[in-house]
Amino acid sequence: MPTPHPYPRVGVGVFVFRSPTSTHFLIGKRKGSIGAGTFSLPGGHLETAETFATCAAREVLEETGLEIEDVRFLTATETFFAGGEHYVTVFVRGVVRAEQRGVVEARVMEPDKCEGWEWVTFRQMREMGEAEADKLFLPCRNLLQQRPEVCVALEGKAKGDEESRG
Repeated sequence: MPTPHPYPRVGVGVFVFRSPTSTHFLIGKRKGSIGAGTFSLPGGHLETAETFATCAAREVLEETGLEIEDVRFLTATETFFAGGEHYVTVFVRGVVRAEQRGVVEARVMEPDKCEGWEWVTFRQMREMGEAEADKLFLPCRNLLQQRPEVCVALEGKAKGDEESRG
């Protein structure tokens, strides 16, 4: 078993929405690393001197081939993995760039790390976490448990936007 890092690591998880008013965001099935077989948001490790927004845009492009804009901070959670790894996960939201909407779909850019991407709603994510906790990557489960108001607020905003268009 590898030795855990001597300090907490920072991960960035990105809710990638199809459009500013969309209720659907991307999740993918992880493989080949911590949490293999679970569903997670696009994201990765924050690099030295990198902002959350820059990290989010870089990771989403590397993992899905999509470019995002309007990246905003949502919240942060703590996760303690078996084996002693301690992570702080910063969650942000972003929107697929206008030029790519309806034209470009998410692609598996790192087939050794992800089985595939799908668009889901918060309800579907919550159901994954409730029905089979092992289906969601631990930081995503922790988001639902530690900061449920964030998902409720985003889900409510999306519903409100849909109703105002309707």
